Amino acid sequence: MRLGVLDVGSNTIHLQVMDAHPGARPTPTTNYKVELRLTEYLDATGAISQEGISLLHQAISESVAHAQKNETDEILAFATSAIRDSKNGTAIIAEISQKHGIELEILEGDEEAKMTFLAVRRWLGWSAGKLLVLDIGGGSLEIATGIDENPEATLSLPLGAARLTREFLNGDPYSSKSIELLGNHVDQTLTKHLPKTLRSHDANHFVATSKTFRTLARITANWFGDNPKFLEKVSLEKAIPRLAEMTDKSRADLPGVSTSRARQIVAGAVVAYSVMDNLDVHEVEICPWALREGIVLRRLDWLSN
Repeated sequence: MRLGVLDVGSNTIHLQVMDAHPGARPTPTTNYKVELRLTEYLDATGAISQEGISLLHQAISESVAHAQKNETDEILAFATSAIRDSKNGTAIIAEISQKHGIELEILEGDEEAKMTFLAVRRWLGWSAGKLLVLDIGGGSLEIATGIDENPEATLSLPLGAARLTREFLNGDPYSSKSIELLGNHVDQTLTKHLPKTLRSHDANHFVATSKTFRTLARITANWFGDNPKFLEKVSLEKAIPRLAEMTDKSRADLPGVSTSRARQIVAGAVVAYSVMDNLDVHEVEICPWALREGIVLRRLDWLSN
């Protein structure tokens, strides 16, 4: 069967079409992506503005048309922190259902962490042992650990790269004061909310997913000769001040950094370093599978039961 996974995230509206059936590896066939940073359309009350809603409807309409053009059997649509945390998220979901004929599932942070963890486990297999999985999105940070397909402990915090950039970073290049305030906020949030089950983890395989981690691994590989399939904390520590001193235009010229993400890669690096430091992780392996693959795998598991 052909499934379309529609990810309404904080940075993009991303449709990934995959050929999949129970017991087989999902195979991507085509994708359609619209850059839409929904967190930039939040008003003073925490609601997504009418302009943002209009752009969202347009992006979803284009995505659904692409799915239909590619003869998709079913669209699995979900939204993460941008709509989950907005004041008018419930009303937006109802509008989407009425206008586009799709059911948009709101993933809570805990569920987001579980789906990502499932994808990583299937990608790496049982021999990978006990996993600790990190995922930085536009709106939130997810952490999960466990030895099975369902994690033993999960945590979701509002420490996404786009969210923190909007809330803390200003200037071009960023001011040293704003970088310091951001770092303090991230550290304080992790110190306050990281449960003992995660702090005292006994994982033996450390993994990271998402565009933020992949991009940081490419940058440190380019600058320090690291393996791009891994990201080292010591390299991150060296990269952060260098990234912060660059202009948006200069960062956009780095490998793997798009113009739209050039502003938020600094915040992403700060969160990545802080969470690795707090969890005493020196290196993470970059996994190509993440939330979208986890959604497909969950659907296939349901069909096979």
